[in-house]
Amino acid sequence: MAKRSRKTTQRTIDHRLKEGRGQGAGSTYKPWLTVQDVPSQGLVHRVKGWTTGRVHHLFSNLERDTFYILDWSKRVQDIREQYPLLPLDETKAIADEMGVKHPRDLRTQQAIVMTSDFVLDVVDDGRTIQHARTVKPADQLNKSRVREKLEIERRYWQNRGVDWAIITEHEIPAIQSANIRLLHGYRQLEDRFAEDINSNEVIQFLLNGQSPSRIDNLVTQCDDMLCLPQGTALTVVYHLLASGRMTCNLAEETTGQTMVSVCEEM
Repeated sequence: MAKRSRKTTQRTIDHRLKEGRGQGAGSTYKPWLTVQDVPSQGLVHRVKGWTTGRVHHLFSNLERDTFYILDWSKRVQDIREQYPLLPLDETKAIADEMGVKHPRDLRTQQAIVMTSDFVLDVVDDGRTIQHARTVKPADQLNKSRVREKLEIERRYWQNRGVDWAIITEHEIPAIQSANIRLLHGYRQLEDRFAEDINSNEVIQFLLNGQSPSRIDNLVTQCDDMLCLPQGTALTVVYHLLASGRMTCNLAEETTGQTMVSVCEEM
């Protein structure tokens, strides 16, 4: 397979526009940049979201941790990552007004399309409003060039009346994000068990148990009573937590002593 060129030219921009990058919503949205397009200083991630049902392209561990918090929130109705600040002429005009250089590809000298890490649809007091968020390590905010780029982005969203803010590692509750990351892959139970295991029976046993209960006590009792392979009930507990049928304190590290409660039926 040919290696994808990462140089930015006007042809690159036109091609992405033609592909529908930065357009759509929910499951149809296409990010302006994917993990194949841009080299990352940290780890890159492709995560299938609960909110949108599509794969999200995340360029750092901090973006990933932020995404898990957003995807868990019931207030967030849509998550659009790597959102382009178009038209390009607008951000170039803002840079000119500020007297700073617009970001460009140093190899081609082409002005690049700037992006916001996340654009969100958020329910607030019964109405849906838009938020724009940029994710940046705190130690990067002291760099003058970083601040210039952020100011271009801030003014772009200010022109549209959209709430914009910076998220650093200090705004992300690390334990909560790690717990959500643990649970994220358990939203569905398909292909996790042998065919002879009745997952519905396990679910009903767990939901009918004493609430609240310690995880270790609950899953041991379930595995023993139903003659299940060790760890089966724990998998189902994670599924029930991920799907909102059980709850626990996500701000605390999840261990066997963590208390889980059955959520009341809506």
